[in-house]
Amino acid sequence: MTTRRRFLQGATAGTVGIILEGSNVVSAGALGSIRIEEPFHGAVLNRRHGKEVDGGLEIRVSGQASLRDQVTVNGMPAQREGTRFTSEVMIRQKETEIVAASYGSFGRHEQRVRVVWDRHSQPRYRFSIDDNSFFLRDIAQKKYASLFDSFYLKNLRELHSKYGTRFVLNIYYATKDGFELPEFSEQYKSEWQDNSDWLKLAFHAYANEPDRPYQYAPASQLITDLNKVAEQIIRFAGEQTYSSPTVIHWGMVQPTALKPLFECGVRVLSGYFSRVNSGWDVNYLFDDAKSEYLSRHDALMDFDSGIVFSKVDIVCNSTPIERIVPTLEPLTKDSDQAEIMDLFTHEQYFWPFYSNYIPDHFQRLETAIHWVTEQGYKPVFFHEGFLGGVT
Repeated sequence: MTTRRRFLQGATAGTVGIILEGSNVVSAGALGSIRIEEPFHGAVLNRRHGKEVDGGLEIRVSGQASLRDQVTVNGMPAQREGTRFTSEVMIRQKETEIVAASYGSFGRHEQRVRVVWDRHSQPRYRFSIDDNSFFLRDIAQKKYASLFDSFYLKNLRELHSKYGTRFVLNIYYATKDGFELPEFSEQYKSEWQDNSDWLKLAFHAYANEPDRPYQYAPASQLITDLNKVAEQIIRFAGEQTYSSPTVIHWGMVQPTALKPLFECGVRVLSGYFSRVNSGWDVNYLFDDAKSEYLSRHDALMDFDSGIVFSKVDIVCNSTPIERIVPTLEPLTKDSDQAEIMDLFTHEQYFWPFYSNYIPDHFQRLETAIHWVTEQGYKPVFFHEGFLGGVT
């Protein structure tokens, strides 16, 4: 959220104060300043982040303020220790505004942050597969009697039967060799619908190439491509099978595209939020502060668009079997990353003709799914409820 400044009369005549809304960049302890450090603006909080009391969640608010100033949080005096302040706040609504105010010789200053309470949260996982096109082309060309004559869908169905896993397959409109979705037959529509409780299709991009197709593209191009893919999914697989997108190809879009995506039904977007030499990548062009936060948290609400952003926890095609559990296990011990497992991979690595084919790809998926199931995580779709949980 962009920082907004408002000026107001201070506690004494002629003094001026500043209200900072949604900012996390105030200088710590500077004269006449105040900064909320925790929780972060847009934080998604659950029972792991506080104490459940009488239909609410009691959380700790902490930050920095000028040494001599008096500080209140939501109108109640805060505890002080040097430039640091802390306070306990009860949240009872899905969204709560937290106001920290300082009073001193430089006037009154405050900062406001908003947080989201995932009140009915429970341990859950979702499985998303990117870059899908080969299996659709294969079915169209081979004209199978059943969708599940495709080895790819057959193996996904076996994982569903064994663990209850739900899959979202993020698909392209066209492949490099000329196959396009309008060529896919409607003959399997009833079969898609019969399996729509665990198998969904969603927009990913128009095609695999060029790379980063929407990083610099206008929002209109992204929405046009999304609608073209959605129209085809509904045509050949039915509305029950269609899922709002949760991953845009390369995880990079212009900020102006977020509101139009919300208007198209998008409520969650996943990315890597990974640190690279030039800054952050696969981060939907978020600023450094938000990207760093998401690199170590399950989720963050972007209030300007209404979309929640989720961090991918594992990419199975780039994680050898022996590294899957060591990658996931530490997350279960971190209250900021333990509640939701965002599992992820790419379709092309399943196919023997692909140059980087991974023979044990399905075994990698099963290793991850088996482990999260043993830990008590339940399969969900992010587009249902709040991040797949009860609203």
